[in-house]
Amino acid sequence: MDTTTTSLQAPSEPEWLALVRAQVRDLRYGVVQLVVHDGRVTQIERTEKVRLASDRTDKAPKQG
Repeated sequence: MDTTTTSLQAPSEPEWLALVRAQVRDLRYGVVQLVVHDGRVTQIERTEKVRLASDRTDKAPKQG
């Protein structure tokens, strides 16, 4: 059985790219940042926002 890799096979996905995909897939509102040192991704930061439903009566101009 030949276990050598041929040039026709797609290279495997880098670990950091799989992590970024997972962070983005599960995010509704927010930011995913990559920290790069010497051309390599060394850190992934995720900030998630929680959006609350607005109550339009609070924003209605007061009449008086």
